[in-house]
Amino acid sequence: MLQPGTEPTIAELSAEGRVGVSLPRCDVPEAPLEELIPKEQIRTDLPLPEVSEPDVVRHFTRLSQRNVGIDTHFYPLGSCTMKYNPKVNEEIASWRAFSGLHPYQPEETVQGALRILQSLERFLCEIGGMDAASLQPAAGALGEFTGLLIIRAYHADRGESHRNLVLVPDSSHGTNPATAARCGYQVVKVASDERGRVDFGDLERHLSDHVAALMMTNPNTLGVFEDQIQEVCELAHSRGVQVYCDGANMNAVLGICRPGDMGFDVMHFNLHKTFSTPHGGGGPGSGPVAVKSHLEPYLPVPRLREEGGILRWNYDYPKSIGRVHPFYGNFAVALRAYCYIRQLGPEGLRSVSEDAVLNANYLLKLLVDGGADKGLELPYPAPCMHEFVLSAAEHKKATGVRTADIAKRLLDYGFHPPTVYFPLIVEEALMIEPTETVSKETLDAFAQALLAILNEDPGVVKNSPHTAPVSRVDEVKAARELNLRW
Repeated sequence: MLQPGTEPTIAELSAEGRVGVSLPRCDVPEAPLEELIPKEQIRTDLPLPEVSEPDVVRHFTRLSQRNVGIDTHFYPLGSCTMKYNPKVNEEIASWRAFSGLHPYQPEETVQGALRILQSLERFLCEIGGMDAASLQPAAGALGEFTGLLIIRAYHADRGESHRNLVLVPDSSHGTNPATAARCGYQVVKVASDERGRVDFGDLERHLSDHVAALMMTNPNTLGVFEDQIQEVCELAHSRGVQVYCDGANMNAVLGICRPGDMGFDVMHFNLHKTFSTPHGGGGPGSGPVAVKSHLEPYLPVPRLREEGGILRWNYDYPKSIGRVHPFYGNFAVALRAYCYIRQLGPEGLRSVSEDAVLNANYLLKLLVDGGADKGLELPYPAPCMHEFVLSAAEHKKATGVRTADIAKRLLDYGFHPPTVYFPLIVEEALMIEPTETVSKETLDAFAQALLAILNEDPGVVKNSPHTAPVSRVDEVKAARELNLRW
């Protein structure tokens, strides 16, 4: 018997002989099955549930209503910029004039689409303070990979292939050291100082003629602006080191400051974070790379070139690292980003970042003021940018409630949890990013929920969620022994 509050699975709804659709009797001669399907492909037994159409529809509708997503819930997933995006851009991307295009069409027949791609490259260069760009990379990690391949080609071209080290701050995104290792580099960690910025002295100690690149994010993963970034870049350049900007946190600085002006040589953008494109579920993504002029010869091919008023794909770049993605990137994602930028313009993009930073600081103050006596702390005190990282370490010591427990309990209050246990330099970390699209009322409600959880009975919190169809699972086992078969 089902327990109260549970619902039958599709297997439990099954009954022998029940069907989901009734077809009229065939009024033409029926051919033997063997004539329609090769004999070796015919199954004698197909153990599928036997259910009615209403039961199937209700089952999958109920499942869809259990999803927690940006269109249904506040989604403060730090460093991922899970913001609500205007649906008008989704509508435009679905137009047949765009969705019906094929990458092998003659260039003369797709000039409008190519013009959009060219314009987006120029927009991103202007926003980032760079000189040239490629839309090929299909995700942020692929953008990082492409950027480091460009840096590697640059050093090789200068006869400096001995540069085999990449410096990565200890507050960096996890993809940064992974990407560097994948490119064949040895990763060297650079410490943060007591203010949450890169430790200038530790950076200086690690710089040498064997360092190829320094990978940074600004603002960094703690939500803190690297206010010494120009000095950091100058120091790196004095040793022949290229400086890479992870553009995951661009939502904080649009129209306010530009990585190229800070001294960065190459960067990637996350269109699926910053510029109104879908995010999550494995894709689609887009991580365009932009570079300063001295790295332009190494960008992926093909690249757009205008000849006699016609845009064409050109492969004549002998120093290019080659192709990094089939065709020319995810066009529908790039189209959404193009529409977003055109709609907002320079002033609108700046207001995106100003509102994101305002919302984050407002929420930070609510939580620090209300949770300090319950062991919720800001480990690196400073005004934050678009996100901030709190520590629940003292709350854990006092109550035994871990950050993971708090995150699970937030589901009972109708909120998606923030990022937890990252960055690793903060014990029991809660990384929270509200984004610019969240109202004051929602921020207030989220703060009230989180503060209420700090005051709840530890047993209630440790055994949460109580309202979700699935409570606690063995997350390690689920990742290592994933079973999606019915």
